Amino acid sequence: MAECVKPHDSLTVDEYLKLEESATVRHEYVGGEIFAMVGATKRHNRIIVNITGRLWGAARGGDCRVYSESVKLRVSDDVIYYPDVMVACGPEGNDPLVEDDPCLVVEVVSPSTETTDRREKLAAYKRMTGLRGYLIVSPDQRWVESHLRGEDGVWRRGDLVDEGRFSVPCPEAELSLAEIYEGLD
Repeated sequence: MAECVKPHDSLTVDEYLKLEESATVRHEYVGGEIFAMVGATKRHNRIIVNITGRLWGAARGGDCRVYSESVKLRVSDDVIYYPDVMVACGPEGNDPLVEDDPCLVVEVVSPSTETTDRREKLAAYKRMTGLRGYLIVSPDQRWVESHLRGEDGVWRRGDLVDEGRFSVPCPEAELSLAEIYEGLD
C-alpha cells in the first residue's frame, strides 16, 4: 500500500540557521531545502587536516583566518555550504557562525559529493566576487583540480598531478601534493 507523502514548506534561511543550532548532523542549505552532510573517512579527514595545517601556518600572524568543516559559508542569499577548508582575509564579519567573503575554498570530494562539488558548488563559488581560488581534491589519488581567478578576473582551471609545488592566492602560500597527502601513502 502506498503512503501519501505530505507536502512541506521550504525553510527560510533563519529557520535553517535555527535548526542548525541544535542539529546533531550538519546540513547544507540550497534554495529552501536542506541536505545532510554524511560522515567522512579517516583519509578524507587527514587530507583536510593536512591542508588546514599548511594554510594556517602560512596565515599565522597575518589578517587571514583558516576554517575547516564546521564554519558555514553563505554563498548567496539562499545558499549556505560547509566547505572542507576555507580561508578569509581582511575584516571579520559579525556573524560568529557564518563566513560571507572567503578568498579560498577547498572541497575534498567523496562519492556522494563529487558531482555537487564539481558542478553546483563550482558554479556558485565562481559567482562570489571576492573568491580567488577553489580547489577540488581527490581523496583516492594524488590529484587536485584548481580553479584560480586571475588579476584580469578570468577563472583558469588546472590539474595538479606532479610532485611540484603550486601557489594558492590566500594566504599567499605554496602547497605540494606531498604535503596534502602526507601520511597517506
